[in-house]
Amino acid sequence: MSRPGRALVDLEALRHNYRLARQMHGGQALAVLKANAYGHGTVRCAQALQPLADGFAVAFLDEARELRAAGMGGPLLVLEGLFDAEEWLSAQALDVWVVVHHAEQLRMLAQAPVTVPLQVWLKVDSGMGRAGFAPADVATAYATLQASGKVSDIVLMSHFARADEPASHATALQIATFDSATVGLAGPRSLCNSAGLLAWPEARRDWGRPGIVLYGADPLPAPGAAPLRPVMALHSQVFATRTLQVGQPLGYGAHFVAPRTTRVGLVAMGYADGYPRHAPAGTPVAVDGAPTHLIGRVSMDMLTIDLTDLPQAGIGSAVELWGAQVTVNEVAHCAGTIAYELLCNVKRVPLVYSE
Repeated sequence: MSRPGRALVDLEALRHNYRLARQMHGGQALAVLKANAYGHGTVRCAQALQPLADGFAVAFLDEARELRAAGMGGPLLVLEGLFDAEEWLSAQALDVWVVVHHAEQLRMLAQAPVTVPLQVWLKVDSGMGRAGFAPADVATAYATLQASGKVSDIVLMSHFARADEPASHATALQIATFDSATVGLAGPRSLCNSAGLLAWPEARRDWGRPGIVLYGADPLPAPGAAPLRPVMALHSQVFATRTLQVGQPLGYGAHFVAPRTTRVGLVAMGYADGYPRHAPAGTPVAVDGAPTHLIGRVSMDMLTIDLTDLPQAGIGSAVELWGAQVTVNEVAHCAGTIAYELLCNVKRVPLVYSE
């Protein structure tokens, strides 16, 4: 038998979440597949969504190449934009849409011998402070694109910094800043990432860009308003057991010392598989459907769980690290991180797909 660790990917749940996101947003929605579809497998997720999706979005050109090589047609947006003039020719050959977010990219476009006009998404820095043209420079950048002769259509876009904080006024200010910066400029608009889509209905425009919600993780601090379905279930098995007596330490650094006679299960999953190393004792897991928790430090190839109150569990027992019973958000919260990072970090374990 091979090592039992695996990530089960429910493609019907992925489709359900896309339908829900698109319905909530209205208009059209690009399914964001960057970072290997947030760890879920770019090509298989694209194939599952292609009959439904209005288009896809990836981070950079090599991710777009992978999808085109797999036969994925239709709209495909490159969110980071391009890094040199030669990439504009590749973008033309791949027939992708391109984000432009700084002046150097405008100069690259001017130098590139593009013969087929491309659709460009012009990014406005409405308050994120990371990428995009300052509001005062948007009209000039828009005019430069129009005058280049190398652009077919222009979509106006921005990105939210704090949409996952519904009580903050920052997102409302970003919306107003974007609207002011783009007034009088023709073209579709795109504002909503996942959190924007869920929490800010006034931001819903022509194109949505759902990402993490496609994979069933709610980005809001009080999730549950949208009936999302988890797409990935990270599973393994107990492969050994042992019993600690009171006062005996467990694992690296002896961070856990048994406060009672403790039955320990060793699970074939570790930080080399993407499970967070900093998940502390008490982080929930499910064993044969029953709740329990981590004890001791997470190691590279294994972790340890408390089986003391689960006398029926033992070697071969099924372990859910996250999925339908233990949410990835719960694990992320315990580990001091976010679901995005956990899902993107899954590796080494096989992805097993179901419809």
